[in-house]
Amino acid sequence: LGRAGFARVAGADEAGRGACAGPLVAGAVVLPARPIPGLADSKLLTAASRERLFDVIVERAVAWSVVSVEHDECDLLGMHVANLAALRRAVWRLDARPDFVLTDGFSVDGLGVESLAMWKGDRVAASVAAASIIAKVTRDRLMAAHHERFPQYGFDIHKGYCTGLHQSALDELGPCEIHRRRFENVRRAERAVGGVGD
Repeated sequence: LGRAGFARVAGADEAGRGACAGPLVAGAVVLPARPIPGLADSKLLTAASRERLFDVIVERAVAWSVVSVEHDECDLLGMHVANLAALRRAVWRLDARPDFVLTDGFSVDGLGVESLAMWKGDRVAASVAAASIIAKVTRDRLMAAHHERFPQYGFDIHKGYCTGLHQSALDELGPCEIHRRRFENVRRAERAVGGVGD
């Protein structure tokens, strides 16, 4: 892309699409010419490595942004549309307008510049990997804050994803206010318990 004349290439990725609680978070990053060592798909890194790289990315990036689409907007839009909206917002909020955008997995329209969807982009493009780290660390921090409000659900452990531990809490307590009602397991738990966990 650089040889083709695209000086500022942004990567964009999200975290939390598959979770049944909490926000969907998207990040966008334009990296400097000098590589940042250690960048990788956020899911392949330890929490400590992600935190360290988050700080490096924020310090060295030409531009970066992160946006959060809350659980109720995810329910309103549906997950795919919410995902597209989050990625679009993250790209548009970059301080330095990119010449080209790489997205992870599927194409996103409405970015205002040329773009390319890359299969497993967070494993092959440094800017997408950086965006995945920004999104994941931000979302994990938000879910840790939600854990303080709703400690009985274990959000600090599973981050709102549909694990056995999470489902057990849902089945016992019913959903809390940050659960996504579009998910069948959440609706089923709400019907069974007949209320909202607090």
